[in-house]
Amino acid sequence: MLSRSAERLYWLARYLERTENIARLVSVHMNLLMDLPNGVEMGWQQLIRINASEPQFYEKYKIANEHNVTRFLLIDETYPVSLFSSLSAARENIRTSRDLLPDEAWEQVNEMYLFVKNNIDSLYNRSNRVVFLNEILKGCQRFTGLLSGYMSHNHPYRFIRLGKNIERADMTSRILDLASLLLADSRSDEMRQYETILWVNILKSLNAQLMYRQHVRSSVNGDDVLNFLLLNINLPRSVSCCIAEIAGCINALPNTDSLPEEVVKLETYVQAIDTRQTTQAQLRGILDDLQNKLGELHDRISNNWFKQGIVE
Repeated sequence: MLSRSAERLYWLARYLERTENIARLVSVHMNLLMDLPNGVEMGWQQLIRINASEPQFYEKYKIANEHNVTRFLLIDETYPVSLFSSLSAARENIRTSRDLLPDEAWEQVNEMYLFVKNNIDSLYNRSNRVVFLNEILKGCQRFTGLLSGYMSHNHPYRFIRLGKNIERADMTSRILDLASLLLADSRSDEMRQYETILWVNILKSLNAQLMYRQHVRSSVNGDDVLNFLLLNINLPRSVSCCIAEIAGCINALPNTDSLPEEVVKLETYVQAIDTRQTTQAQLRGILDDLQNKLGELHDRISNNWFKQGIVE
């Protein structure tokens, strides 16, 4: 297959995973605000911080309130990581790759795009926003199910899985980075009182609460949640599981050069992380380093396959 086709499928998966992640983050944050008492303030600026997009946000808005942050993250066409921008980019990538994908996949992405365009005005009402976000989450999950059930699990499908899992690992690391920041030693007494609610919502943001209960079998606490979301090889949204999926895709693709060895190094790095033996500041440094390593892996993938011309 042509390298430009492989690149489009890779980015299609990344953009759709990003679309789902943004929808999930905003939805869970809204639920968290409802769970916490009025005296415990969880600012909307935390969602801006997850994506390292504070400079872009404050160029356009003065206050990080619910209205401004949800508009910025969901429908701001000038912000490339917003839900609408990500979905638009995914639509363009699938439009130019329709010969490689089931027709139903294009129809699903196009329907989501039209749904967002036709419902932008409804987002300023919180109850309507809940319906909007749930519809996007269902659409992304339907797309994943369509590809899994209808598409041959060959090289095009592997590039889709590759993009999806790199994006997913990056978002999980950012959510954990935010969690470590929220629960720093300098946090308020009110915040300490509701730590369990915060950690439960971290699990919910990654759809991992039930699996945590089944595997960890203990009350929700910070160290166990961090280790579960970093190291559990069976949880689809854990960093370790995503890296294992990346390794499987790379090993099954041609012309891998030294990429398998690079992924093994990344797996070893993640498995060596022990949140119980690190301070909050050290953990933030580790997670920042992990995000940099995922970015470097993306660069290696791009240089190896997308700039060659042909993937055999």
